[in-house]
Amino acid sequence: MVFILGVNFPERNLVQKSLQSFFGIGGVSSSRLLARFHIHPTCKVGELANKQVLDLTAALSDMKIENDLRRQYLDDIKRLKETGTYRGRRHALGLPVRGQRTRTQIKTAVKLNRMERRL
Repeated sequence: MVFILGVNFPERNLVQKSLQSFFGIGGVSSSRLLARFHIHPTCKVGELANKQVLDLTAALSDMKIENDLRRQYLDDIKRLKETGTYRGRRHALGLPVRGQRTRTQIKTAVKLNRMERRL
């Protein structure tokens, strides 16, 4: 088991897929990290040297991922609501925000933009 930023990864997992398990890191970001540290895309976590693990950990700690990114995302939506913009009102009502039609195909958007219900 290799320990990166508080998460244990099995040695048989691919490094790229393990990096993508962090919130805020997708395919492009993980590929760029691998290229930056000269790690082959099919390399497994168990094959990494200690220096490479430390370099990846340092690079990930500099990036805004996981809870910091989630907090920023929620703060941005909260700011939109407080300023009373159209997008903020749509978020508050749990409706589609980016101009999708609401007459027939609203179920997915309502699921994604759930309102906070008070009991």
